[in-house]
Amino acid sequence: MKNVVFDFSTMHEHGPAFYEFLKLRREVFVDELHWDVPHNMAVEMDQYDNPTAYYSVVIERGKVIAGARVMPTTAVWGDNSYMLRDAALGKLPDIPSNLVAGTLVDPKIWEVTRLAISHTVTSHSQRAQCLTLMMNGMLTLVARQHGERLISLSPILMRRTLRMLGYMADQVGSGYTDSEDGRKYAVLSLAVDQPVLHSVAA
Repeated sequence: MKNVVFDFSTMHEHGPAFYEFLKLRREVFVDELHWDVPHNMAVEMDQYDNPTAYYSVVIERGKVIAGARVMPTTAVWGDNSYMLRDAALGKLPDIPSNLVAGTLVDPKIWEVTRLAISHTVTSHSQRAQCLTLMMNGMLTLVARQHGERLISLSPILMRRTLRMLGYMADQVGSGYTDSEDGRKYAVLSLAVDQPVLHSVAA
């Protein structure tokens, strides 16, 4: 397994990785979780897939098996900013508007969305490796951009998973139950300066 990180200006350096990540998202969020999000028969892609976004994906034997999207909370593209802020502004009716205080805009805070791991990654150790590679890719990217914190609307159980891997994630607020997939979600917050990142780098 290996991790690659790119944005719109560098995605061409990694062959079909971006398109394969969109295909993986279709499999996870549309086929498995039945989310009502923009998609066709091949891919899932929304308004936040724009030049303000970066991507951290995991590739094994030439195939994308995991990935996530990350963007600064200062992002603006047309009428959209980032997902949690747009939800707070009432633009995303399926997401509660009270998950973050106010309309947070801070260059030191970045949002993670569309985190997905393929169902073909079946063992606990492989999934842990995928998540670790993906997270370290994002943390390194954000640190280089002088970011200090990641936030993400994630399944509440993700906090426990991240902590088991050494990432000290905290839950913000009480969360809510999603009407489409029945899972409970909350905003998670994670400092970019993580000991596990330094250990891998070393």
